[in-house]
Amino acid sequence: MMIPAKKVLLSSLLSASVLALSPSLSGLSAAVAAPAVAGLPDFADIVDRTGPGVVNIRTTERVKTGQPQAGADDEEMQEFFRRFFGVPMPRQQPNTPNTPNAPSAPRNKGKGGNAQPQEEVPRGVGSGFIISADGYIMTNAHVVEGASEVYVTLTDKREFKAKIIGSDTRTDVALLKIDASSLPRLVIGDSDKIRAGEWVLAIGSPFGLESTVTAGIISAKARDTGDYLPLIQTDVAVNPGNSGGPLINLKGEVIGINSQIYSRSGGFMGISFAVPIDEALRVSDQLKASGRVTRGRIGVQIGEVTKDVAESLGLSKAQGALVQRVEPGGPADKGGLEAGDIILKFNGAAIEKPSDLPRMVGNIKPGSRATVNIWRKGAARDVSLTVVELEADKPAKVEEKKPKQEAAPNALGLIVSDLSDAQKKELKVENGVLVESSVGVAAAAGLRAGDVVQRLNDIDIKDAKQFNGLVAKLDPKKRAAVLVRRGDSSQFVPLRPSTSGN
Repeated sequence: MMIPAKKVLLSSLLSASVLALSPSLSGLSAAVAAPAVAGLPDFADIVDRTGPGVVNIRTTERVKTGQPQAGADDEEMQEFFRRFFGVPMPRQQPNTPNTPNAPSAPRNKGKGGNAQPQEEVPRGVGSGFIISADGYIMTNAHVVEGASEVYVTLTDKREFKAKIIGSDTRTDVALLKIDASSLPRLVIGDSDKIRAGEWVLAIGSPFGLESTVTAGIISAKARDTGDYLPLIQTDVAVNPGNSGGPLINLKGEVIGINSQIYSRSGGFMGISFAVPIDEALRVSDQLKASGRVTRGRIGVQIGEVTKDVAESLGLSKAQGALVQRVEPGGPADKGGLEAGDIILKFNGAAIEKPSDLPRMVGNIKPGSRATVNIWRKGAARDVSLTVVELEADKPAKVEEKKPKQEAAPNALGLIVSDLSDAQKKELKVENGVLVESSVGVAAAAGLRAGDVVQRLNDIDIKDAKQFNGLVAKLDPKKRAAVLVRRGDSSQFVPLRPSTSGN
C-alpha cells in the first residue's frame, strides 16, 4: 500500500522530535515524579508493625436442637443484617458436622436427659485489636451483642475463647479478655489531633476475609450522626466483618474503631465511620473497672435553636440547646430550668449544637455540681444543679385535646382558649392557652388543636385575651417566637403574622 510522502515526512519529523525530546522529557518526568513517589505513605511497613495486633472475632449462639438457624456459608452476613437492617438474618437449616468451617456443636442434655439438647451455631463475625499484652481486646458492642460464646483468632492462627468484660451500646464499644500473655498490642494515638485529609488504613475481616487491609483518608473529623458521640468519617473501604477493627494513622497508631457504614446497597459506598479512640478508651477504662459505663444526666429534653428562633429571642446567632421539656423532680427542675430556656454553656464550655450537651453532661460524674448558663427572656443567667446518673430513656407521653371551634383566628392563625385549673394540672403547666384550632401560618408550621401556647417571644401567656392582644401588636415583617407545648415537650416555633386575616 502506498503512503503519501508528506505523511512519511511528517511521521519522520514527529519521530525525530520525540527522540530529540526524550532525554529532556525523561529528566523532567523524573524530577516531577520523584517527590510524589517519595511522599506516598508506606502502608506495607505500617501493616507489618500493626497487623499482628489485629484479631478476628467470631461469635456463636446456643440454640435448641432442631431450631432453624443460619448456616456457616451465611456467617459473614449475620452482622450485616443486624447492623444495617436492624433485624436478624432469616434463619436457614442448621449446619451438619461435615459443613466446612462449622464449629463444634456441644450438646447439653441436662440432668436425666430431660432438658432439650442444645447446639452451638455461628452467629456473626467481626474484628478487634489488642490493647494490652495480657489479653485485653477492644471491639464494637454490636459485634458481641447477644453472643453465647466469643472466639478470638490471632494472626498466628491461635484461637482463644474470650470473656466479655463489658459493652456499651451508646458508644458501640466492647472490651474482651483472653487468657494469654506477651501479645502484640497496638499503640494508641490521639483522635483529638487528627485532621481531615490525613491518610488512614483499616485492618479487619470483611466477610470473614481475615487480615484485609484497606486505605483512604479522613473525610471529616467529627461527624454528628445523631449518636451519643461524634464519629470520624473516612472513605476507607469498610464492609460487614470490619466492625471492631482499628483505624490506623501513618504513625501506626490507632485513632478509631471502625463501626458503621452509610449504604443504600448494603455494601461500601465510600462513606464509613469510626468511634474516636479517645472516647473508646474512656469507655473501656470504666468497663475494665466495673463492667459498665456511668454517665451523668440533668433531666431535660432538648432541641435545635434555629436561626429564626435565635433572632426572635435576641440571640446573636443560632447556638445552644433549646429546653423542650424539664423532667419533674429531676436535676434541671430542682435547679430552676424551664421549658423554653436555651442552654448556652455547661460548666463554662460553649454549646454550639444540641448534641454537644448530652456528651458534656455524660462525661460528668454523677453527684457532681454543675453550672449551666442559660438564655431566658432576653438575658443570660447561671443555674446550678447536681448531675445524676443516666438511666434508660423513657418515651414522652403525648396527649391531644379535642378541638373546639370558636371565634376567628388571630394573625398567627390560632384560635385559643383559657386553661382551667384542672387542665393545667392535667397538662402539667402553670400558664398558657389551649389551641382550639389552627389555620394559615400556624397550621403550616405544624401547630394543632391540643397544643398549649406558653410564651410569645419573651412574654409568658396568662390567658386568651392577653395572647390575642399581644398577637395583634406584632410586626408583620418579623417572625415571632411562639413557645408551644405538646404532651411533655416544648418547642419554639417561629411564626410571621399574617396581614390578611385567615
